[in-house]
Amino acid sequence: MIAVRVENLVKRFGTTVALDHVNLVIEPGELFFLLGPSGCGKTTLLRCLAGFCLPEEGRVLFGDDDVTRLEPHLRHTGMVFQNYALWPHLDVSDNVAFALRQQRRPRDEIARRVREALASVHMEEYAERKIHQLSGGQQQRVALARALVARPRCLLLDEPLSNLDAKLRHDMRQEIRRVCKDSGLTAIYVTHDQKESLSIGDRLAVLSNGRVRQLGTPREVYRRPRDKFVADFIGETNLLEGEIVRAGAGEAFVRTAVGDFQGVLADPAATPAPGTRVTLSIRPECLRLVSEPADENTLTGTIGSFAYYGEVAHYEFEAAAAAGRTLAAPVRLRISEINPRHLATTQGKLQYACADPDDVVVLAE
Repeated sequence: MIAVRVENLVKRFGTTVALDHVNLVIEPGELFFLLGPSGCGKTTLLRCLAGFCLPEEGRVLFGDDDVTRLEPHLRHTGMVFQNYALWPHLDVSDNVAFALRQQRRPRDEIARRVREALASVHMEEYAERKIHQLSGGQQQRVALARALVARPRCLLLDEPLSNLDAKLRHDMRQEIRRVCKDSGLTAIYVTHDQKESLSIGDRLAVLSNGRVRQLGTPREVYRRPRDKFVADFIGETNLLEGEIVRAGAGEAFVRTAVGDFQGVLADPAATPAPGTRVTLSIRPECLRLVSEPADENTLTGTIGSFAYYGEVAHYEFEAAAAAGRTLAAPVRLRISEINPRHLATTQGKLQYACADPDDVVVLAE
């Protein structure tokens, strides 16, 4: 296992800055995710780690080795591509063995390592199958085995599950995590799928416009987004504008047009002054429909449209103005309810919704 360090990395394509002084440390044995919208720089960063792109500034280190200018085949990384990149004319075993044969490894060693790699992804019984005879999930396992057989210093994965259906993606997420942990690999994984990063990642970095917007564990990033971009990009959230009434010790009391809220500051070290404009982030599952108003953080309104999915329902809640305040435009919030009980019988009727202070995140404007 090795640590991977990215120091002040800059990559430009013409006048476009794809990576803007990126700094990261990926710990040994960590399954680390790069997440962000299209064009944010995550794939460019992965390609710099693999050696397919050379940065204009900064360094990439594997352990203590500076590999910034090293050719890809000398970096000892394993790469799993979005389209698998398997040889269609070779069977499973020959696909996995390809890199070892290029290295002119002894025949016995190749056979043994191919068996071990296929066993690690539960594909040993398919060794003689042609690629076209495999399902998408099986092809993905072969691509993973091919990356593992060379015993890489780290594993790089470029949206490896994007071509699979939803159920297979769910199954393969856990399989990839198991293989990485069983093999003791430092793995860096690029994806658009937030559920992949939240469910199996040790840590993740959210990128936008070539910069790291937030770095942390999945729970930290989801529960405590540092700005509006991260709050809105990771999962779903409701954003309410307001102003500080008082703040201190990592907490704040905020006045909005639809009510007053006690919440936690996204930056616990900050102490915004009264009157400072802020934005509240409240996840849909953190708002609860109640029959009576709570002592704090309560909204009054009505349920409009809803979508029922069995185990969960998603409501559109139109919030009314708080006493003595006016709304410049309708305020519609999303509420998610597990084991839903407030369906058509409550549609259009006066309702209350409340949130715990720990679930209300106060973001700087």
